[in-house]
This record gives sequence, C-alpha cells and structure tokens, in this order.
Amino acid sequence: MHYTGQVYRHPIEADTPLLEVTAGCSHNKCSFCTMYRETPFRVSPWSHIEEDLLELKNSKQKVTRIFLVNGEPFILSTEKLMKIGELIHQYLPEVETITCYASIKSLLNKSLEDLIKLRELGYNDLHVGLESAYNPALNQMNKGFTTKQAYESLEKLKQANIDWDAIIMLGVAGKGNGKEHIEQTAKLLNKYPPYLLSIMTTSVSEGTPLERMRDKGEFIECTELEKIEEEILLLQLVECDNAYFFGGHNYNLIGINAPMSKKEEIIEYLEEQIKHMDHRLLDGILQRESI
Repeated sequence: MHYTGQVYRHPIEADTPLLEVTAGCSHNKCSFCTMYRETPFRVSPWSHIEEDLLELKNSKQKVTRIFLVNGEPFILSTEKLMKIGELIHQYLPEVETITCYASIKSLLNKSLEDLIKLRELGYNDLHVGLESAYNPALNQMNKGFTTKQAYESLEKLKQANIDWDAIIMLGVAGKGNGKEHIEQTAKLLNKYPPYLLSIMTTSVSEGTPLERMRDKGEFIECTELEKIEEEILLLQLVECDNAYFFGGHNYNLIGINAPMSKKEEIIEYLEEQIKHMDHRLLDGILQRESI
C-alpha cells in the first residue's frame, strides 16, 4: 500500500482498510492543527490507487467498507471521486460504504446533484471537521468557512441522504465563549442530526498559530473543568437520539462512548468523574502531545 507522510483516520475506522487518494491536506491552515504541516498536498497517482486496490483484492479479506486518506479526499472533483468509486467497486465488489474526512469547504464545492451521484456509488458516513458553529471561533481557528456555509452544506448532505459524523472541539472558542459556542453548535446539530457525534478537546500545540495567539493573549485557554462543562452542556442541548456519542479521543480527560439514547447516563458519568478528580487538574490546563 502507498502511504505518504502522516496518515490519520477516525478512531472508529481502526479496522477499515485505508486507501490513499491524496496526501496531506488541501486546506492545512487551521490554527490549532499540526497534522499535515510537513506533508504538501497532492493527488495520488492513478497507478498507485490501482495497485493498492489490487493488493486489497489479493489479500482475500472481505472488504465492505473503505476509508479514503489523507486529510481532504473530498476536495477532489466529483468526476475524480466517481472514477475512484467505480474502480473500488471493480476490484472490491462487496464494498458498501466509501468514507473519508470531509470539510464544509469541500462540501461547498459539490452540488446537490454531485452528492446524489456520489451517494449512489457508496460515499457515506463522511467525517466532517465542523469543530463549531460559532462564527468567532471558526474565524479564529481559520477553518475557511462560515456558520451560514455549514448550514448550506449540511442541507445538501441531508437531501442527498448522506450520513455525517460531526467532529466538535471542546474549548475551541476560548475562555468565556463556551456557552455561545455550544449553543450555536447544538442548534446546528439539532437541525442536521449526525449519525456520530465525535468530541475532541482543544489543545495548543507547539509551533501552531494558536500557540502564537495564546502567547499574545489573543486566545485564552479554557480550564479542563470548563471543557468538560462544555461537553455536558452539549449533551443537554443536543437531541440526536439515533446518533452515537464518541467521547473516547485520547485528548479528552474523561473518555466515554455510548449511544446518544443514553445521554442522561453519559452526563451522570461525566459529573461523577469530576467529583473524584483533583481540583488542581480540573482548574488547570493539561498539555497534550501533538498528533
């Protein structure tokens, strides 16, 4: 298999075969992110994609789901994505779902007709780095889209019958802005319920624009307790009983995964864990390793 530089996939895709169709990230400008800083964006050679699909075919494993890497495969043209999808089905006819990371920015470039065609080929369960629906946070994190554009893109996904995973960041709006960040984000999620709600804690990584903003006082980090309180508030406000809550990212101080139909139990678990934690940890800011 051909893999270039850093390779990332959502934790729930741990057992999903990875097919590289791009390297790096087409945006690669998010203020908090170091994931693809050292890997220039490029499209994989067609020969590499075919060779990798042949390798998967020859492995004799039953492949019903495949994850396209790297950071922004959905930025590719609809024509290119359809060609990749058709080739996947040619080599791996049992594939039912083609998934990948997608951004609001890449979804904006697809028409509803494009998305319907891709859905028919099996593109589904897209992992969308929303982070927030609060415009000031989106601007500060340099996400490349607005809240209005998020609504427009998710409306197209809904009409195309494409399920999506909402990746949300705790603490991304900075100290004092958590309530607005969570309320605006919950409002969007309630209008366009995801199949998966993925929670990740914001951390300031060395060498990022966010680190420079923090050092200048332009971004003030939330405490660990404030981040967990955002998580609890999000659970209280979101009405997505058919979704699955993935709070097990290794950046999260308290890891828990469960169906959203059990959100009261999730909230109780988080509140109970807080009671048994050292207040010095909760009132402080934990430095996470860069990913």
